Amino acid sequence: MRPIPNDEDQLWEQHIFREEPDADFTLEVMRKLEGLSMESAEDGDPFTKKASKSHWMRRIGVVAAAIVILAGGTWFAFDHTANSTQPTVNAVNQRLPDIPVPEELKYSYLADDYKRLKPLGLVVNPDINIEDQGYTLKIEDVLVNRSQIVITLQQTAPDGTGITVLYPEMGKIHVTDEKGREVATIARDTRISSASLNKFVFQLQQDIPDKVIVRGELGHLRIGDFYDFVKEPYEDRDVTVDWSFQFNIDMTKAKSLAVESPMENTYSTPEGLKIDLTQLVRTPNGTRLDMDVMLDDQLQAKVDENWANYMSIIYHLEIPETNEYRIFNGFRPDAREAKFRLHDESGIRDGGPLKLSETWDPAFVTVDAKNIRFVLDGYTLPVKEEKSVEVDLDKRRTDTAFHTFVTFEQLGDKIQFDDFDYKPVPESSNLQKSNVNKEYSLVLNGTGTFRNAFHGDRWIAVDSQGAEYPVEVVGYPDQPNNNGEYVADKLKLIIRGFYKENGRKFTLKREVVDREYRDVNWEVDLPSYTSLPWQK
Repeated sequence: MRPIPNDEDQLWEQHIFREEPDADFTLEVMRKLEGLSMESAEDGDPFTKKASKSHWMRRIGVVAAAIVILAGGTWFAFDHTANSTQPTVNAVNQRLPDIPVPEELKYSYLADDYKRLKPLGLVVNPDINIEDQGYTLKIEDVLVNRSQIVITLQQTAPDGTGITVLYPEMGKIHVTDEKGREVATIARDTRISSASLNKFVFQLQQDIPDKVIVRGELGHLRIGDFYDFVKEPYEDRDVTVDWSFQFNIDMTKAKSLAVESPMENTYSTPEGLKIDLTQLVRTPNGTRLDMDVMLDDQLQAKVDENWANYMSIIYHLEIPETNEYRIFNGFRPDAREAKFRLHDESGIRDGGPLKLSETWDPAFVTVDAKNIRFVLDGYTLPVKEEKSVEVDLDKRRTDTAFHTFVTFEQLGDKIQFDDFDYKPVPESSNLQKSNVNKEYSLVLNGTGTFRNAFHGDRWIAVDSQGAEYPVEVVGYPDQPNNNGEYVADKLKLIIRGFYKENGRKFTLKREVVDREYRDVNWEVDLPSYTSLPWQK
């Protein structure tokens, strides 16, 4: 059995940000609310989402009715024709079977997936229950379709409390064929899980055997923030256990209850980014679009070496038959994330493409929708565009509440700082380790307007002696302004380890900008179907 590479650390995706609607959009929302019905949420709202871990937090500032739709995640049809006679279509209104759902799946936003798959025989219970030194691992419900296998792991400590994470075991669960060859790649569910549950999504590759083997080699637990009542302080504790397991999954039914449509649609942007749409897969609990992304030599020379970590495709879907309009990715009004997302960089090191997959929740894109049109709206790439500004802290005025003493402008983005302070800031795992002051850091306070995305930016500060300090950006994005710029009215730049003894002057640099490119013109009619096997 050949070893399976552990590339999962590179597969977790970048953050997604959304703007709020303007007044005209809100009025359209209010109009659409008339007659809008929603399915009972007795199992908890399956569509509410917690934002991906990031330095940015979203603040909502629209009327209450729009909050119900946008923050709650419920979707609606948007009528783009002035006098359309088509009825309003709400993907959420599809009635699901009224069957009991295991508690752990409710808390992981998998209740609706369970209801769609269970009646079709696509929920497998491997009955894994392992106890070692009082630490228990359970695997009871595995959700299976042609596109993904979703495994939920419950883990508890000897006192019965849930263990929050398995770390660093992320790459030690494998899905293989009978010869040990990998047949799935780890993907991500964009929805949150409960604290004591780990949710693993494996996206199946193109050729799937009738039987797959799931093998786990879990043995090392890192239990963070353990409070020792004798020693008193919090501490991390490492525990070694034997949680090895293996079970088989019969894939014949899952393969038969799916529609696979190969695609050959290619587009190159003016800047040199090439997108290939390669496959559309329809399953009972989601439709998946696969694409490959490559850069030409000129664009490759401009991007940051970690460009694939932050690269994002911005697009929307149009379904003319029912006037449905679905916006995905980017920070535009009412943009959504796909339910399951694959971001596979493993082929890049050999000169191959970045492989992306987006699986749309049936709550957003009905699984039986026909004549879906994919429209590319843009993409983001972190590019090397260095710009700097000299900061003199002595220029801050103390006789007025707001006085700009630093202004930074680059590629249509504008940041202004009017205040600063020295504060104790917890160590961030997102920044590289450095020999900086671990207790206090300089915090610049201000505002910013952005034409570009910003989660892939890279900043540094350099003092008068040439020493470099890592910089972290924290902010509260608000509604877009009239120019379509994203506004952060409470912006902070944390210069890690820079304290009073390091001086009053330094250079602030943005070395990498997560640019948003909108100069695109491409739309594709996705493959349709004649019948769906699970509806027979």
